[in-house]
Amino acid sequence: MLARFKTKPAEISLRDVGHSDLNIFFAQQQDAEANHMAAFTPRNPSDRAAFDKFWTHIRTDPTILRRTILWEGQIAGSIVSFDCMGVRCVGYWLGREFWGHGIATEALMQFLEVEPKRPLFARIAFDNLASQRVLEKCGFNMVGHDRYYAEARKTAIRENVLRLT
Repeated sequence: MLARFKTKPAEISLRDVGHSDLNIFFAQQQDAEANHMAAFTPRNPSDRAAFDKFWTHIRTDPTILRRTILWEGQIAGSIVSFDCMGVRCVGYWLGREFWGHGIATEALMQFLEVEPKRPLFARIAFDNLASQRVLEKCGFNMVGHDRYYAEARKTAIRENVLRLT
């Protein structure tokens, strides 16, 4: 399992999302570069009330599977699966300081062990090549494209659709 990492092996684990995790998730959401990369973001990432409302829904909806991603004991981000447009989808967010260490790949691999539903879809901005590589390493394949308004970019962009069967 440790051979997956580009850098030194690290402890990566998932746990239930706790209320105290939300402050870190909110801080991570303030990163302009991360928002640009994700593209499909909240209208105003700095609106704490909207963020809290969104996460209250995520934490109380029994159909949403959610986990906090831990890297060497630090909160690195979050990962969720949810029903979207009639299919099951997965999404994740890592703080930028955790990018490039294999954390997203390992976290997604672990998450796929607890999310039993297949097929599972992911939708990403066309130019989010790092996320596309993560998904492909975990067995997702490109199955199509859509065009949606990307709030972080203030324009409609192509969205790649990937599927894990």
